Amino acid sequence: MNSQSIMLLVAFLAVLLVLAYPLGLYLAKLGESGALPGLRWMNKIENGIYRLCGIDPQAAMSWKTYAIALLVFNTLGALTVYAMQRMQQWLPLNPQGFPNISPDSSFNTAVSFVSNTNWQGYSGEAAMSYLTQMLALTGQNFFSAATGIAVAFALIRGFTSRSARTIGNFWVDITRSTIYLLLPLSVLFAIVLMGQGVIQNFSAYKEVSLIDAVTYQQPKNGPDGQPLLDAKGAPVLETLTTKTQTIAMGPVASQEAIKMLGTNGGGFFNANSAHPFENPTPLSNFLQMLAIFLIPAGLCFAFGKMVGDMRQGWAVIGAMTVIFVLATALVMIAEQQSHPGLAALGVDQSNSLLQAGGNMEGKETRFGISASALFAAVTTAASCGAVNAMHDSFMPLGGMVPLVLMQFGEVIFGGVGSGLYGMLVFAILAVFIAGLMIGRTPEYLGKKIQSFDMKMVSIAILVTPVLVLTGTAIAVMLEPGKAGIANPGAHGFSEILYAFSSAANNNGSAFGGLSANTPFYNIALAIAMWFGRFALIVPILAVAGSLAAKQRLEPTAGTMPTHGPMFVALLIGTVVLVGVLNYVPALALGPVVEHLQLFTR
Repeated sequence: MNSQSIMLLVAFLAVLLVLAYPLGLYLAKLGESGALPGLRWMNKIENGIYRLCGIDPQAAMSWKTYAIALLVFNTLGALTVYAMQRMQQWLPLNPQGFPNISPDSSFNTAVSFVSNTNWQGYSGEAAMSYLTQMLALTGQNFFSAATGIAVAFALIRGFTSRSARTIGNFWVDITRSTIYLLLPLSVLFAIVLMGQGVIQNFSAYKEVSLIDAVTYQQPKNGPDGQPLLDAKGAPVLETLTTKTQTIAMGPVASQEAIKMLGTNGGGFFNANSAHPFENPTPLSNFLQMLAIFLIPAGLCFAFGKMVGDMRQGWAVIGAMTVIFVLATALVMIAEQQSHPGLAALGVDQSNSLLQAGGNMEGKETRFGISASALFAAVTTAASCGAVNAMHDSFMPLGGMVPLVLMQFGEVIFGGVGSGLYGMLVFAILAVFIAGLMIGRTPEYLGKKIQSFDMKMVSIAILVTPVLVLTGTAIAVMLEPGKAGIANPGAHGFSEILYAFSSAANNNGSAFGGLSANTPFYNIALAIAMWFGRFALIVPILAVAGSLAAKQRLEPTAGTMPTHGPMFVALLIGTVVLVGVLNYVPALALGPVVEHLQLFTR
């Protein structure tokens, strides 16, 4: 890990802290009812939305009612996104005349964007109209992020309430999160991105002349549209020459802003944040990484403020930061190493220039190794999924780090809202384990942790490993699953494991190399995404309701402090042991074996 990488990581964390702390104080006020200081004029807009929708903002909900409202809202969102894709051919703002999306791809994309996963089996600039991108996909970028924030607020209220039967109002939480937080930040960030060169227009695609003509070969199709084969069964190739190139246009900056701030990750272009129209400069790259972590980090401070003890927020963000720094250091070190296979080609690896170059395969030269490795750690620690490099081209250990960060359960900063409530689930488990060790009834923030709470916590923790490992096992056993693998052996297994880890943990990034836009993967990954999101949220809301109904006990001499270094270490140990142990055999079959194979060829 060179000095450039260290300085970049330190600068990133320092700027993040400076921005996240005041945002956390603002978020704490956002989670409370009433007008926000300096934004009282927006209270009229907020109340107007409630009147228009027939919502009583004063009507608090039980956890079951809150969960039903959340599920209904997101189900309707999925149906809307599905319908728009299936009808986009006849809808406006489709200058390229794109046809309707296939049923299985539409199903996958609808679930993907509603669940805040934003897995993309399609190529955005070659499949989606401007209206579909803006109204369906970008709209869900806001609503899925607001849903995560709402659940985080509901769980925090469970800790702060005393003998209450309610945990807030879902419609109020999602409305306030959208109009007071996500919309203003997205508008501001979109303007900044446009200043850096991110495009924002409604133009048709541009046909431009190339400086030099390009000659290439492609399989020749017969009258039936199928590839022609010669006598030996090999494809018949035809040689073509092109003098022009089509350059995609579109309203990119507006989608890019909420894609990052909402930890969504769905790119306007297939190349995502590696595309110069989405991420043109090193500064835009740095700002996009900050945007991914900004709200998740701010929510940690909001948690401390709302429970009345900022030390609790510092403990949570401290545990997140320690794991993140260690993971980032590992991926940076791995990518700064030259490939051992170069020695077999007679390349002198002692050459200082070669060692300084490291592994540049699959990375943009305008970002380099350090910024690409940091981006990979940021986007997979958060449930974002935006990528500025091809993870498939990382060294085996470098590719394992993003995989493991997702398998932690997306709690290392994590998604907007989901990172905090996921980490709080591990905190509850940590105090339960500590209580068993010292023979006391476990307590967290003055609330006793009892059997019902632990049952719900267990479900929340185990649901994603079950989805990931079951989905991976099915895919490697069935022909439709194996047919999508582009690389044989351990690397091909890693591609499938990464896909299901990304889907079930609602990340959305892809290892690459896996042909996933098939009926099998579209349906299988959609199932993993839906249950990876909502089979986790419902038990967490149940925990919130259970905690809210309990009295808040005052700390005593025997109460274990949950804000000091010992608790931070316990929390880190719980996340690492419980979050990753489920996946050790699978990791051994994939990236670990591939790493060992580097030295045996």
